[in-house]
Parts: sequence; structure tokens; C-alpha cells
Amino acid sequence: MTEQAEPRHTVVVGCLVRNDKNQVLMIRHRKRGWEIPQGRVEESEDLLAAVRREVAEEAGVEVEVGPLAAVWSMVSPGSALIFAFLGRYLSGELNPTDDSEEAAWVDETQALEMVTSPVMRERLAVLLNHDGSISYRSYSLKPYQLHLELNLLSWPQ
Repeated sequence: MTEQAEPRHTVVVGCLVRNDKNQVLMIRHRKRGWEIPQGRVEESEDLLAAVRREVAEEAGVEVEVGPLAAVWSMVSPGSALIFAFLGRYLSGELNPTDDSEEAAWVDETQALEMVTSPVMRERLAVLLNHDGSISYRSYSLKPYQLHLELNLLSWPQ
């Protein structure tokens, strides 16, 4: 009998940040193009601290982290859990760092037009259409394929 390997998952956080004009914060990643601020959770870091750090690193601004809006489970290649939150801009000037090439405040329609990756576009659309529930989706890449979609708050009572 072969020994089972320990599961290895990458944990990622993302945040749809809005300012007082209801504009959305977008960053341009050097490889993936335009997307919401997001990145890996570091060892011994909690999810909310990771969200605040990633937004600050990628866009140079501070945010108030709001509700968890969606969870994605990437099942191949590799495994990743992506926790996406809603957030509100608090302070700071847009100042992208090494993690991103550009940051911008844009309206929802423009944000969707800017995103070229099917995965990131779907992620942005889910967050823009947040209805108070938590969306759960399982997917794989190469090619992008959605396997499961649930509303976690619609479980029968």
C-alpha cells in the first residue's frame, strides 16, 4: 500500500475594494493583466491581515475589510483556496509596487472590460453582483472549466 502524501493547498485572498464614488480598485499584474488586488496568505498570517497587506502592497492604499463574499476552490493544476472579500477604501494614494505595474479606480463596466483572463473576469463579476450570500465555486484550469457552483447561504433550513 502506498503512503498518501500530505495535502498541499495554496491559500489566496482577494478583495473588491470600492471608494466613496463607488469606483472599483483594479491593479495590473505583470503576468495576468488587470484584476482585483489579491495574493497568497503568508505562513502564520490570518486572512484579514493578508487582505490588508496585499491591497497595500499592490495598490498602496489602506482598506477596511468587509464580508467574505466568495470562495473558489481550484482543483487543478495544483490546489488553491481563494477567499474573496468586499472592502472599503480608507486612505492613501494609489502607488503600485513591485507586485503590480499599475493601479486605478474605475467604474464597474470599465473594470469588467479591462479584465482579459476568464478566471479573473468571472471572479470580478461574482463580486460585483454580490447579493449578501457567499458564492462557492470549484474550477480547473487549462482550459478553464467550472465544476461546481453553490450559494452557501441557500442551504435548506
